[in-house]
Amino acid sequence: MKIIADANMPFAEELFQQFGDVHKLDGRSMTADDVKDADILLVRSVTTVNSSLLAANSKLKFVGTATIGTDHIDQDFLKSKNIEFSNAPGCNAIAVGEYAFTTMLELAHKYGEVLKDKTVGIVGAGNTGSALEKCLKAYGVNTLLCDPIKAEQGEPRKFVSLEAVIEGADVISLHVPLTKEGEHKTFHLLDEAKLKQLKHNAWLLNCCRGEVIDNQALTRVKKYREDIKLVLDVWEGEPYPIEALIPTVDFATPHIAGYSVEGKARGTFMLYEKVCQLLSKPVKTSISQLLPEFFISKVQLDANLTQLDLLRLMRLVYDISDDDRSFRQLDFSNKEFDVMRKAHKHRRECSALTISSVEESQNWLFELGFSREQA
Repeated sequence: MKIIADANMPFAEELFQQFGDVHKLDGRSMTADDVKDADILLVRSVTTVNSSLLAANSKLKFVGTATIGTDHIDQDFLKSKNIEFSNAPGCNAIAVGEYAFTTMLELAHKYGEVLKDKTVGIVGAGNTGSALEKCLKAYGVNTLLCDPIKAEQGEPRKFVSLEAVIEGADVISLHVPLTKEGEHKTFHLLDEAKLKQLKHNAWLLNCCRGEVIDNQALTRVKKYREDIKLVLDVWEGEPYPIEALIPTVDFATPHIAGYSVEGKARGTFMLYEKVCQLLSKPVKTSISQLLPEFFISKVQLDANLTQLDLLRLMRLVYDISDDDRSFRQLDFSNKEFDVMRKAHKHRRECSALTISSVEESQNWLFELGFSREQA
């Protein structure tokens, strides 16, 4: 059995070699000839899987994407060819939630503000948006949730309109899938008109899909709305972002918000479980067996934990300034966006860090995601 896997998918060889030969290829440049003999195809969001890519393949049994989003997969075509498909919903949700939370702490520190004094609007209350909500609630930050689809489905959480978020939120964090049609389409959800309506000194974070914000409009608006603070992990036109936009962004990264070791392992592992089920094979390992040990065994905290102390703690897990600095030095014409993205392998989630001897009043740190020292 021949298995083609995105070269940027961790643990693919360890997990899938029991089924056959694993061949790792660059996801963005994958061609029909590359995959013509594949029995199993494992991709990420940079690979479009459609009739063109699979034109020369008549033996494919399974396509899996180690991502939450599926807009790069032609599922109707796969169904027409009786090819099984699975994505990995929620695999990187914790990583994205922690990325957004950490960057909010960074913005608060940079501008001398208090995050707990802010109201955060979360647009999209699925896996990643809910993960951010969990972090913010643990820390005691007020949130507004906007998700018209979940509201229509009768979910018990309280939802507000996008207009209410724009009007009432000091911070807006985007966590929606990219949809270009329908009543609730998200393509250019924040267009020029809505960007102009953002509150004075608003913080805007995008960790979902670049096209959810009209980047041309954002570049124009930032020329006279310098008060808007920006965190962009995703960019319209990736891997070629609008370079004039980058200097106006406070923290800039190359679509790696979900790129934690745990999140990527989780994504690959979910596909592995699906293939085991498809082939009636036993699951022979676990995620914990795959993960490397963290470089810090444990941390002991003082009783009074300030916002800066929390930021320093989060930086032990992930310091965004390193990625931000590297991003600004990229030669985008030379596809270095993808090079940096591919090299991003060592970020961990809060659960990798064990905290010992905390006061009872600090138990919220475990709700945030840190691990508790075992007695």
